[in-house]
Amino acid sequence: MSVELILGGARSGKSALAERLATASGLEVVYIATSQALDAEMAERVAHHRRRRPTGWQLVEEPLELARVLAEQSGARRCLLVDCLTLWLTNLLLLDDPQRLAAERRALLERLPSLPGRVILVSNETGLGVVPLGELTRRYVDEAGWLHQAVAAEAERVVFSVAGLPCVLKGAPL
Repeated sequence: MSVELILGGARSGKSALAERLATASGLEVVYIATSQALDAEMAERVAHHRRRRPTGWQLVEEPLELARVLAEQSGARRCLLVDCLTLWLTNLLLLDDPQRLAAERRALLERLPSLPGRVILVSNETGLGVVPLGELTRRYVDEAGWLHQAVAAEAERVVFSVAGLPCVLKGAPL
């Protein structure tokens, strides 16, 4: 089992790096998309990612139940690429059920150490900028930071991508 966390800002190269690592793994790749194309701009982002992915990769779209999908899709000869944790977090924050985020986060953190194969998790690092206005956006930044810390503790490798350049924070060099 190998868990990697790739963090970076918008357009930092984090998804492209994750895709290169998944391709280089030589394993069967399952791309787990957490986004929901709720407007035209997000639909274009989704289309951009689709165009970049190799045609042989499997695709699973799951905006909420990430731990369940990871358990269902994992295997010793598989590489699961999750893009991205912060969209998943946003989806959970926007639900009317305030307990759902805690339950899904707990399920993910409990599931990660037992997954066979390789797991590459992509996430936006949002805590480096200005403190956002509004309770929901401040909660989002806080929740993302706590989630990243917890996942990084479980991960064998953590990479921060800046301007398309990977900086290994934990684990083996790239």
